[in-house]
Amino acid sequence: MALKIDKDACVGCGTCEATCPVGAVKEADGKYEIGDECVECGSCAAACPMNAIQ
Repeated sequence: MALKIDKDACVGCGTCEATCPVGAVKEADGKYEIGDECVECGSCAAACPMNAIQ
Protein backbone atom coordinates (compact mmCIF):
# COMPACT_ATOMS: atom_id res chain seq x y z
CA MET A 1 0.00 0.00 0.00
CA ALA A 2 1.53 3.30 -1.06
CA LEU A 3 1.23 6.30 1.20
CA LYS A 4 -0.69 9.26 -0.24
CA ILE A 5 -1.18 12.85 0.89
CA ASP A 6 -4.73 14.19 0.83
CA LYS A 7 -4.12 17.57 -0.83
CA ASP A 8 -7.40 18.96 0.54
CA ALA A 9 -6.30 18.20 4.11
CA CYS A 10 -2.64 19.23 3.63
CA VAL A 11 -1.87 22.73 4.93
CA GLY A 12 1.64 22.81 3.47
CA CYS A 13 3.51 22.92 6.79
CA GLY A 14 6.40 20.76 5.53
CA THR A 15 6.60 18.50 8.57
CA CYS A 16 6.32 15.43 6.37
CA GLU A 17 9.20 16.52 4.14
CA ALA A 18 11.43 17.22 7.14
CA THR A 19 10.60 13.84 8.69
CA CYS A 20 11.07 11.59 5.63
CA PRO A 21 14.33 9.61 6.02
CA VAL A 22 14.68 8.92 2.27
CA GLY A 23 13.68 12.32 0.86
CA ALA A 24 10.57 10.99 -0.88
CA VAL A 25 8.35 13.91 0.11
CA LYS A 26 8.58 17.00 -2.08
CA GLU A 27 6.76 20.34 -2.23
CA ALA A 28 4.59 20.98 -5.29
CA ASP A 29 2.50 24.16 -5.61
CA GLY A 30 2.37 24.80 -1.86
CA LYS A 31 1.33 21.24 -1.02
CA TYR A 32 3.34 18.04 -0.72
CA GLU A 33 3.58 14.81 -2.69
CA ILE A 34 5.15 11.44 -1.96
CA GLY A 35 7.42 10.15 -4.71
CA ASP A 36 8.39 6.69 -5.87
CA GLU A 37 11.40 6.69 -3.48
CA CYS A 38 8.97 6.10 -0.59
CA VAL A 39 9.81 3.01 1.49
CA GLU A 40 6.47 3.21 3.34
CA CYS A 41 8.05 3.60 6.76
CA GLY A 42 5.17 5.80 7.97
CA SER A 43 7.35 8.56 9.46
CA CYS A 44 5.57 11.24 7.48
CA ALA A 45 2.10 9.96 8.40
CA ALA A 46 3.00 9.84 12.10
CA ALA A 47 4.38 13.38 12.00
CA CYS A 48 1.56 15.02 10.02
CA PRO A 49 -0.40 17.35 12.35
CA MET A 50 -3.40 17.29 9.99
CA ASN A 51 -3.54 13.48 9.56
CA ALA A 52 -3.46 14.13 5.81
CA ILE A 53 -1.28 11.11 4.98
CA GLN A 54 -2.75 7.64 4.64
